[in-house]
Amino acid sequence: MTQPAFQPGDRVVLPPYGIGVVQGTCQRPVGGQEQAYYQVDFANTSSRAYVPVAAPTGAGLRAALTVRDMPALLDTLKSSTLNLPRQWAARHRRVAEILASGDPFELAILTCELRRWNVQRGLPDLDRQALRRAIRLLEQEVSGLLDGEAERVQQLLVTAWNESPQE
Repeated sequence: MTQPAFQPGDRVVLPPYGIGVVQGTCQRPVGGQEQAYYQVDFANTSSRAYVPVAAPTGAGLRAALTVRDMPALLDTLKSSTLNLPRQWAARHRRVAEILASGDPFELAILTCELRRWNVQRGLPDLDRQALRRAIRLLEQEVSGLLDGEAERVQQLLVTAWNESPQE
C-alpha cells in the first residue's frame, strides 16, 4: 500500500488537532538519524505537528474533504442511521471511538443519528456534548470550501446545533 504524498498548501486532518495545512517537509533527528517529516500548521492556534513522511496514515494524517465530497457528505447527514447501543456505557464507548477516528462520514452518520434522537426525545447531557463535538469537527472540515453543497452542509450543521426536542 502506498502512502499519500502531501504537498505544501494541502489541507489535511490530524486527529485530535483537526484541520491543518501542510507547510512543507523538514528533517528532524530521531535516534541519531535524520527522518523526513511533514510540518502541519493549524489555523488560529500556535499548534504545529510533525508527521513522518514514511508513515503519515499511521499517525492518522489524511487529506481533508474537498468540494467533490460534499454531495455524499450531505446525503449522509440527511439520511443515515446508526444502531447505537441503548445502554449508556456501551454507547459512550462507541461514540468516543467515532469521535476519536475523525472520519468525516462516520461523524456525519453519528450526527444524523444523535440529531434524530434529539428531535424525537431530547438528549442526555453527554450525548448532546457528543453531538456538538461531531458538528464542530465537521464544521472545521467543511469551512473554507466555496461550493453550494458545502454551504448546504454548513446550514444543516447550524440547524442541527440549534434544534430542540419536539413537544
